[in-house]
Amino acid sequence: MRVSHIWPVTLECGDIVLRPIRYRDRKEWTAVRSRNSEWLAPWEASNPAPGGALPDYRQMVRSLNAQAAQGTALPFLITAWTPGFRDPLIVGQLTVSSIIWGSAMMATLGYWVDEARAGQGIAPTAVAMATDHCFRTLGLHRMEINIRPENRPSLRVVEKLGFRDEGYRPRFLHINGEWADHRTFALTSEEVPEGLLNRWLRSRPA
Repeated sequence: MRVSHIWPVTLECGDIVLRPIRYRDRKEWTAVRSRNSEWLAPWEASNPAPGGALPDYRQMVRSLNAQAAQGTALPFLITAWTPGFRDPLIVGQLTVSSIIWGSAMMATLGYWVDEARAGQGIAPTAVAMATDHCFRTLGLHRMEINIRPENRPSLRVVEKLGFRDEGYRPRFLHINGEWADHRTFALTSEEVPEGLLNRWLRSRPA
C-alpha cells in the first residue's frame, strides 16, 4: 500500500465537493461550527480523561493529517457550490477513520452538516461519495457508521442509503460528557455492486 495513492483526494458530485481539510480553513470552519454549536452539541465527541479537552483547530488538523499520512483516515470537508460565491462554502465535515487494511479492509465514517443545509440531501450524498471511493478506489470491504439512537437526522441518512442496522452498543463512545449508547450500521461492497452513489441518486425524487 502506497499512502500517496490514498491521500490527498477530492471527490465531486453536482454541487457537492469533498476535499481535504486545511489549516487555512480555520476562520470559515470556526464560523460554521460556532453557528451550529447548539445543533451539534448533543452529538459532540468528548474526552473522558480527567481534565481532558478536545483539541483546538490546529491540533485537530495536525492529527488528521498525520492519520491520513499513515493511511488510517481520510479527513474531508463537505463543501458546496453556492450562488454568489467564488469558491465552494464549507457546509460540514466527513471523516473516514480507523481504516484497517489486511484481512479486515474496513473503516468507520462520521459526519456533521450545517443545520441551515440539513434536509437537502447533502449528508447522504457525501456519505455515498466517500463510501464509493473507499470501496471502488481503495478496495475496502466494509464501512461502519455508529449513531446515537436519539440522533434522528443521522439515522435518516443511513436509512436513506440502505445501511444495515447491526444492533445496539451500550456506552460505546464518550459523547457530550458521558458514555453514550450507539447503534451500529454497516455496508459491504457486495451490497452495492452498482455503487452507493448511483443507488442513492436513483432513489431521490426527480
